[in-house]
Amino acid sequence: MAVDTELRELDPGAFAHVVPALLEVYEAAMRPPPEQLPGRASVMHGHTRYPGFRAILAVQDERAVGFAYAFHGTNGQWWHDVVTTGMRVRGQRGHLKRYLSDPLEIAEVHVHPDAQNQGIGRRMLHRLCEGRPERTAVLSTRSGPSAARHLYRSCGFVEVLDRFSFPGSPDQPFSIMAARLPLTSSAAPERSPGRSPWWPWTG
Repeated sequence: MAVDTELRELDPGAFAHVVPALLEVYEAAMRPPPEQLPGRASVMHGHTRYPGFRAILAVQDERAVGFAYAFHGTNGQWWHDVVTTGMRVRGQRGHLKRYLSDPLEIAEVHVHPDAQNQGIGRRMLHRLCEGRPERTAVLSTRSGPSAARHLYRSCGFVEVLDRFSFPGSPDQPFSIMAARLPLTSSAAPERSPGRSPWWPWTG
């Protein structure tokens, strides 16, 4: 029997309070080395202080089964500065102006494996971007074919920088993807979005 999923928006304080529960979802979806979880928690807490922070929690039977969050991207933020530099180095100044001059930076979208293939990731992504004042949404995800890229492309995201390596993760190439806001709708079914997007550990 299908289980109803409720989406709840969390303010920064509420998000910080439930980080331990969110890390359980993150750990199940991403399977990171356990010793890296404290660093991920620190990054998530730090992001609550960024401008325009918004978080969405997916709940089934009062249990967190997914979460997503984003914030306004600007100079001085680690991810924003690293990607901006990467685009300049690769001569992508047109993309830099088009996609990173006024972005909503999507940090995390994760769904617990027990709740995947129910459209939760797509719903959270659209809810996260709904009514935002920014012109674009941007994120990073692992390079190569994946369910995550399928989901993002179906929502209007395109690759603007591919096989990009973040400092500290030279052996794990990423794609930087961007979309104009508001996001496009799609009837394409969602496929296992629990491993998307993935940010490097350095925050």
